Amino acid sequence: MKCIRGISEQLRQVLLRPLLLCAALAGCATAPATPPPPDLFNDASFAAPTVPVEPQQAFAVSEAMHRYVRIDIAREARGKNPRRALADALGKRAGLQLEYDAAMTRTAAQAFDARSGNCLSLVLMTAALAKEMGLAVRYQSVLGENSWSRSGDMYFVAGHVNLVLGRKLAQNSDSYDADAELLIDFLPAQDLTGQRTRTVSEATILAMYLNNRAAETMASGELDQAYWYARAAILQDPTFVGAFNTLGIIQLRHGDIEPARRTLAYALERSPSNTVLLSNLAQALDGLGRADEAQLLRRKLLALQPEPPFHFFKLGQRAMDAADYQEAARLFKREIARDPYYHEFHFWLAQAYARMGQLAQAGRQLELAMDNSTTRSDHGLYAAKLQRLRAATAY
Repeated sequence: MKCIRGISEQLRQVLLRPLLLCAALAGCATAPATPPPPDLFNDASFAAPTVPVEPQQAFAVSEAMHRYVRIDIAREARGKNPRRALADALGKRAGLQLEYDAAMTRTAAQAFDARSGNCLSLVLMTAALAKEMGLAVRYQSVLGENSWSRSGDMYFVAGHVNLVLGRKLAQNSDSYDADAELLIDFLPAQDLTGQRTRTVSEATILAMYLNNRAAETMASGELDQAYWYARAAILQDPTFVGAFNTLGIIQLRHGDIEPARRTLAYALERSPSNTVLLSNLAQALDGLGRADEAQLLRRKLLALQPEPPFHFFKLGQRAMDAADYQEAARLFKREIARDPYYHEFHFWLAQAYARMGQLAQAGRQLELAMDNSTTRSDHGLYAAKLQRLRAATAY
């Protein structure tokens, strides 16, 4: 998972079901940061958080990070500018040896200790190290980099962020420096071609972090803790629409239907064509018995998005249940054509091929599922299945 932008509480099955991605919503609004109406929060309905919600801890620098800057990066910086030294320390095999792991969104210190994290965690860690070195940091949201995933009955849409390292804050030079600004991104270099970006504030980055944690704790069933994360995300940056969507989903799952409706309606006013919000608000209206209003929203949703994410995937699963493996494979391929990097689509296509006795094709799809997995547990699962398949075909 990257930075969650929207969660949909259902996702339309064939025509009409919506859900929350971890409800990360599709982006940041550009309206002025006016405080949200106080009636969006229903604090009394939720128990106090078991883990303190402290936004600035996201950037806190540990003693191990202090030492790394003083010793390792200082050694790397001999004969090169500090921006390049940090970039090399992050990327070299002898450096931090970072791994991408979307299992949870870590703070800067947690990502440094684990040597892994999703794109947001690794951005937090890099920014914290850069600021410890006195470097200027600029954050960027990558436009058009949204991707869907699921966890149980929750569907998540996540975006991608990176950062640009600038000169030291007190440094000013008129001489040309090819590395005066240096992009740090945790995607393969070929994926950066033609990238369109928008600069976002550190407040938005913190809101994204808190929103991710809200979505992740909600997915694990910790609704009280999730509420306080989502609330803090909204207060951190009231223009980040994704946090309102997440709060609305938490309220919906908690049984607070009218507060959820108010929250989602407020967000939809600021992002009228947001399909995730339309879907989730329709569900809240259904819960209040306002079926006619819900149906109007779903008609608008269908016009904006006639074939929602996972549409062909769900149809493929139905074909698998009916033992129509050829049709299932066709449908899974259509979903892969829309999102070639989501591991679960390749895994299900592998199952369809295996049921048809096409074991070489099944093995190739398992390799792709493994290569595109975003957590260590998924990678291990696909690796084990691939090993069993190869053992079965070796004789």
